[in-house]
Amino acid sequence: MIKDTLAAWHDCVETKNAEKLHALLHEEAVFHSPVVHTPQQGREVTHKYLMSAFKVLNGDEFTYVREIAGAREAMLEFTTTLDGILINGVDIIRWGEDGRIIDFKVMIRPLKAINLVHQKMAAMLAKQR
Repeated sequence: MIKDTLAAWHDCVETKNAEKLHALLHEEAVFHSPVVHTPQQGREVTHKYLMSAFKVLNGDEFTYVREIAGAREAMLEFTTTLDGILINGVDIIRWGEDGRIIDFKVMIRPLKAINLVHQKMAAMLAKQR
């Protein structure tokens, strides 16, 4: 059982540790991408998307600027810069009673940032196949 899901999440973001992230995800986790219209179902695909996002978005300038948290859900607003484009987004996270993440949604703005992230994430995911 995970006692503090948000602390565990922040540790995963900071360390980019694939094993810790995998352990944090529920087997039936669902990932909602800002560029893929259908939810991505399951721990393995959610893990793949989040690890790719760590590589694409989580650079030196990535920072969470606001956090709104409840008992089993949170909204984390972030900013980062990618190829000179300022990206603003939110991670909306929901976890179960065991502390494992069951639902993860990413929303990004502005439009040119979404297009750039789509391009970079597609290339990163293609490398993982």
